[in-house]
Amino acid sequence: MNSKNERIAARKLELKLPGRVQSDMDNRFRASLDNLRLSFLPERVIRVQSPEEVGVVLKLAHTYAIPVTTRGAGSSATGSAVPVKGGWVLDLADLKRMEINRVARMATVGAGVVTAELQAAVEALGLFFPPDPSSKKYSTIGGNVACNAGGMRCVKYGVTRDYVLGLEGYLANGKAFTFGLPLKKYVSGLNLRDLLIGSEGTLGVITTIHLKLIPKPAKRWTGMFAFKSEAAALRAVVGLFKAGVSPSILEFLDRQSVDCAERYTGKVIFEGQPGSSILLIELDGRVDEVREQRQRLLECMEGRAAAQREARTEAQAEKLWQVRRTCSQSMFSIADTKLNEDVVVPLEKQAELIRYTIALKKEIGLATPTFGHAGDGNLHVHIMYNRASKSDAKKAKAGIKKLMQKVVDLGGVITGEHGIGLAKIPFMGMQHSKAEIAAMRAVKDALDPQGILNPGKIFECFEIWDHELVDVKLPWDHR
Repeated sequence: MNSKNERIAARKLELKLPGRVQSDMDNRFRASLDNLRLSFLPERVIRVQSPEEVGVVLKLAHTYAIPVTTRGAGSSATGSAVPVKGGWVLDLADLKRMEINRVARMATVGAGVVTAELQAAVEALGLFFPPDPSSKKYSTIGGNVACNAGGMRCVKYGVTRDYVLGLEGYLANGKAFTFGLPLKKYVSGLNLRDLLIGSEGTLGVITTIHLKLIPKPAKRWTGMFAFKSEAAALRAVVGLFKAGVSPSILEFLDRQSVDCAERYTGKVIFEGQPGSSILLIELDGRVDEVREQRQRLLECMEGRAAAQREARTEAQAEKLWQVRRTCSQSMFSIADTKLNEDVVVPLEKQAELIRYTIALKKEIGLATPTFGHAGDGNLHVHIMYNRASKSDAKKAKAGIKKLMQKVVDLGGVITGEHGIGLAKIPFMGMQHSKAEIAAMRAVKDALDPQGILNPGKIFECFEIWDHELVDVKLPWDHR
């Protein structure tokens, strides 16, 4: 980036969008990092108030070759929102449009709408937007689309992509696009809508999203099951699907995760079953449907689970789910830094992956607590280490590379819902052939020939180990 060109472009931008351009250190620092905690200062932060202002920003950025990194809440775990090349940060947090069509079961929302706020609004009308990333109280719909976020409910309902009907926004040159419409049937031309979903802001800037909604489930049921081993729990997962059980949520906690939670709370989760591996299961749907599914599930668990607990009230259900929510924060009792790898393997390979993570713990001498979405094979493997220890960092780096190779060897994928960003760049060559990466680059070059949109992500060489992490508390921190 030419600094002289940047200053000229910034002056013109300030004339076109007075009050939108921020260059003070506080705003630049806040926009310099996301949940990965790598910090690269941008030159300016532009907080737009309308979709049209995005077009103004991009036209100038394109003319003067200014890097632009789009930002929502900054809750990305992989560095997707980090302005690694400097330039401008385009903040979409104020794009809060929300229109809900109850009859058509659709919603039109701005990229800055927070996921939990949308869910609350549609549920008040008897409707349902299922994608539920763990960051839903903070993450924006635009960010969810950019990373194709999932969450716990995707085992039954799918991921963000499955609910996107259309996208509006701007290409790198500032020209507006409309890919898809708020219609349930649309096959006009190439499907560029799905191309942008999961592209992490590298192909265009999404300002408005048209979403499909579904009826709110009438009934929910929650149960918790303890198992003597991880393998037993994951065999039970396969057994449930063979028995025709369709859970809305199916979460797995290995014994390392449970041990962390029990030490953190000072309570044994299952009396008489300390340190068990756990499955947390939710069923939802019509009352009769849930009743039938519950019976089928309990029959399947007979002889498989060592202990079980059912929630009879909403309060009891919340208490059971608190175990899952506690896991993440409780891990910091082991070490001060965690690498959270959202890998996915085929359902029948989950037991093999867990056996490998247990062996990896012994090999590298670092804890590897694992929990996640066992219903779709999306497990979150954590490698815990102390940031100040060079020895620990070296072990963690080696462990991550071994883990990723194992995942690929099992027929899995290196990320299921967090995206590539900066953190997963070193593993792209494990997952994709040179021809596949070349095809992706060709798409990028066609839509963003100057490479100004979120540069440095996905394709370029980057090792997070070569950069110091920033010790800062973020709004969603559990510590």
